[in-house]
Amino acid sequence: MSLETSASESEEKDVNECMFAVALGRNQPLKREKPKWKSDYPMTDGQLRSKRDEFWDTAPAFEGRKEIWDALKAAAQAFESNDHELAQAIIDGASITLPHGALTECYDELGNRYQLPIYCLSPPVNMIEEKSESETIDVPEAPASEGQECQLRLRLSTGRDLRLAVRTSDNVQQMKHHLQIQEGVLATSQRWFFSGRPLADKMKLEELKISRDYVVQVIVSQPPTTPSLPQNPTPVEN
Repeated sequence: MSLETSASESEEKDVNECMFAVALGRNQPLKREKPKWKSDYPMTDGQLRSKRDEFWDTAPAFEGRKEIWDALKAAAQAFESNDHELAQAIIDGASITLPHGALTECYDELGNRYQLPIYCLSPPVNMIEEKSESETIDVPEAPASEGQECQLRLRLSTGRDLRLAVRTSDNVQQMKHHLQIQEGVLATSQRWFFSGRPLADKMKLEELKISRDYVVQVIVSQPPTTPSLPQNPTPVEN
């Protein structure tokens, strides 16, 4: 190794150490404001989530520590869900430094740098809103004599995996209605995908040829509605 190469590497190391020292000294709490940005092309919620999934699946393979990437993913999801306190708690628990109070540039306690793309933190301003024809539509149930009963594996965009009891004669719209009854997710807020393609409401399960071990992706545009449980009153000490 030449002296010039050794000196260059030494200078680069000094610069990196200096950047890390500055970052540590400028650590700020996570700002509440969500970044605003415009996509090069209007995208749907499903396209945005696919773009995010691709980033989270590939980012840890290049640099940084996996546990930090996992913490950043959880913090980004909490941040977008407006749970600022949880996002900050995750950042603090993982000893992540935010020089500018934003997840777009972060450092771990070893000085490794992490950069999150803006599309992982908020949707674009030119997001395509996909609306159903009717918000209050009555979906007829398939006659009990038609089709065979089976369990369909679903993966919700909220991160939950579940099984849904359906019939092979059910169409997608009827299965959305089943999911609404079981999980409280409005049928009009669901978008179903299989093998990367969207499923139209009129498609029947028997036509889709979905094998038992395959999973249907369900993009939910709003969180499930769960009834609030009454809290037990705190006993008063005499």
